Amino acid sequence: MTLALDEQLRPLRLAGTALPTVGKVRMYVCGVTPYDVTHLGHAATYIWVDVLTRLLRQLGTDVEVCRNVTDVDDVLLDAARRAGASYDAFAAVQQFHFEQDMAALGVRPPTHEPRAHNFVRNVVSLAAGLVDAGKAYVRNGSVYFRGADVPVRAGLSADEARQLAAEFNDEPDDPAKENPFDVAIWRASGEGVPAWPSPWGPGRPGWHAECAAMAMTVFGPALDIHAGGADLRFPHHAYEAALAEALTGVRPFARTWLRVGMVHHGGRKMAKSAGNLVLVSDLLAAHPAAALRMYVVHRRWPQPWEFDARELQRAEADVDALFTAAARPGRSDGREAVLAALRDDLDVPTAFQVAVDEGGAAARLLVDVLGLR
Repeated sequence: MTLALDEQLRPLRLAGTALPTVGKVRMYVCGVTPYDVTHLGHAATYIWVDVLTRLLRQLGTDVEVCRNVTDVDDVLLDAARRAGASYDAFAAVQQFHFEQDMAALGVRPPTHEPRAHNFVRNVVSLAAGLVDAGKAYVRNGSVYFRGADVPVRAGLSADEARQLAAEFNDEPDDPAKENPFDVAIWRASGEGVPAWPSPWGPGRPGWHAECAAMAMTVFGPALDIHAGGADLRFPHHAYEAALAEALTGVRPFARTWLRVGMVHHGGRKMAKSAGNLVLVSDLLAAHPAAALRMYVVHRRWPQPWEFDARELQRAEADVDALFTAAARPGRSDGREAVLAALRDDLDVPTAFQVAVDEGGAAARLLVDVLGLR
């Protein structure tokens, strides 16, 4: 496809930020903790990342995607223990099922897929650097990051931040901490808990530190785009960025964030703890992958939304309409209008309407960017 030079050079806008690029785009994506089956909430994030990646490549931009696997995590350890399995074997099986679901959805594999257990030494280096700089301290074999200012930087009140910290097991009431908003970079491990050697004794990495260490190891001190679910904004994204910035002095850690709106079911966020999961494997048994992708992306990506099985029929009709438009001669080229909509914060609804109205090359372009074939 040949576009006018000014159209080729026009930057993508994402989350209100223009992203002019020279060379490749570095995108880090928060991956799964492989302790359970893949549900629609997981899929929504990774489908949007796949669409963004396809768009950037369509625009002639080289993209490297790093999607981690959090295979060292206390939630995973507890699930493996209940199943009577070793945590690493349990994680490998769950990761296999996740990758099968992603392949069935047409989500392309990432360029890099670091697994946390291979980056423990990197977390130790991160912790040691922050202790040496006076930005972390050691208590009883654990290393804590001084994070008193992180909630303010995230735009949260102390009460809001404390509630979220507790929800995500950051233990704001831990008596070893100097401040409730300090977080563990390194956790001392007791008997029966996986442990690795460190200068402070046997232990395991903290969740936020794992992502910071993996992202910096793969991409260096800063990213172009960081993606993940909107529920990870605090504490995970906030502390991941704070750890990296405190170590390197490079700000911002990410030029922009793709925080995909949460999927709800029965009025609550889709989560195992809520008992309201909609499994990808079940949806794919009843609907084509193209319809499921269309269902996820035919909306604005930051918006939270409610799962409604009846809307999957509409999504199938939308896919049929787009393919019908792609098969007919176009009224005009239309491709630049489709790309203009997608460049404007991934506005799929507008791009879809243009593609269906114009048909031909415009519709075929959108089919490719949305990954519908």
